[in-house]
Amino acid sequence: METAFRSEELFTREEFHRWLETLPASDVHRYELLGGRVVMSPPAKLRHGFVEGTLHRLVGTLLEENGLGITLGSSAGFDLPSGDTLEPDFSCISRERWAAGPRPDDEDEGFTRIVPDLVVEIVSPTSARRDRIEKRLVYARCGVREYWIVDPARVEITLFASLGDRFAEPRVAASGTIPSSVLPGLAARVEDVLQRPG
Repeated sequence: METAFRSEELFTREEFHRWLETLPASDVHRYELLGGRVVMSPPAKLRHGFVEGTLHRLVGTLLEENGLGITLGSSAGFDLPSGDTLEPDFSCISRERWAAGPRPDDEDEGFTRIVPDLVVEIVSPTSARRDRIEKRLVYARCGVREYWIVDPARVEITLFASLGDRFAEPRVAASGTIPSSVLPGLAARVEDVLQRPG
């Protein structure tokens, strides 16, 4: 099964936001609005969470030490110009984009309306098609400068760089330093990101 749940009914962004408000606090699933349909994903497994934590440590340190921007985790939702509301597994917003705004209506409650510079999706069996095709197209159209697909099973990171409203041909890195054009000072290696816990 590709997804745990994908609605048949189409939602506007406003309807999606109202629907989210009806969910019980105990609901641990992730919900996104993709192509007008609500997509539910199950909670992440250990390896997925460990990779996300590693990205925060490696990329977050670079951004913080150099005053380059901020990182956000998998619970941060983005209201994108396409009308989609997505929750990437990891993202970065540069200092310049953050300063240019727009700010959420309520910074504690609202979704981020700033398009991130870097988006990372960590592939799992339930998300592979969405991450590799559907979300890639949305992120490209919305102005994400670089998109990484991290695949723990294949032990590789696929990088897509922006060419306006589309991405260039992917670069696949299975070892060595991650060839990021958005984070040129990044010294992290593929092996560092995809190490196993313990």
